[in-house]
Amino acid sequence: MCDILISEFELYCREQLGLSQHSLRAYRQDLTAFSKFKQKVKLTGPVCASDIINYQCDLREEQGSSPATIRRRLVTLRSYFRWLQVADPESLSPFEGLRLDMKVPKRLPRPVDRPTLSAVFQSARHIVQLDPTTKQANSNEFSAIQITGLVTRLLVVTGLRIGELTSLRVIDVSAAASRIRVRGKGDRERTVYVANENLLTDFRHFWEVRLDVAGSHAWLFTNSRGRRLTSQSYRKRLKSLSKSLRIEPHLTPHRFRHSAATMLIEEGVDIRLVQRLLGHASIATTEVYTKVSDISLSSAIAGADTLAKVDAY
Repeated sequence: MCDILISEFELYCREQLGLSQHSLRAYRQDLTAFSKFKQKVKLTGPVCASDIINYQCDLREEQGSSPATIRRRLVTLRSYFRWLQVADPESLSPFEGLRLDMKVPKRLPRPVDRPTLSAVFQSARHIVQLDPTTKQANSNEFSAIQITGLVTRLLVVTGLRIGELTSLRVIDVSAAASRIRVRGKGDRERTVYVANENLLTDFRHFWEVRLDVAGSHAWLFTNSRGRRLTSQSYRKRLKSLSKSLRIEPHLTPHRFRHSAATMLIEEGVDIRLVQRLLGHASIATTEVYTKVSDISLSSAIAGADTLAKVDAY
């Protein structure tokens, strides 16, 4: 496995499978990780089934990788060797006839509870609320805390993945900032909406300033140096915010996505509409949030304790 072959496989995934940049980056990371393993164990010949088993053991026991990471690494490898076999029919895939346990324990998503969300929003309210009657001369004058607060509220309302949001350009926003065009997994396009009036006022002001100052093809969200705000930078900001508010476990962008889906279902929004909002290819992926809502239902019933009130008569 060399860099040339990895690059050719990456080209195949991009041009023929239409995978997103996020997926391509993950594939490269997975293949690079296996290349490092080969160097560590001094594997120079063709890869065989026992090498894959040893790699799985190394990931689990030596590297302490999570079941989800192990599964992703192996699924990527299997796809790579399948592609290699098509390109060179004489090569054999080490996965042929190999049965591996790649099950990932099913865990319910962990949304951020409403009191915590309220605390997060209130902590930045005096900073996040932007004055719609004035326009700042330079979009760089928006502080990091302003942008962090605005991004956080957008994630909770739209259910966007952080990678989708940080990849937005000014031109992706339309209808007076109430509509956002998103390119998600598999380069599939969808539209999300900003319905909350207070958020829409702030977002519209921010968007208009970015449009006037940077133009329609500029990145929508930038850092203090005027470069695109990255997912990693936003995660660091969230970790710092969590620490200042003493929130454990610390906030993550994907927990905001979970919160968006869970709250919509709790408010009675049809699950298929939630599926469209999140950009899930399968309704089965969205159905997990109904189980989270069942937990909320159970808590509400326990709190009401109607039987105790009847027994009190």
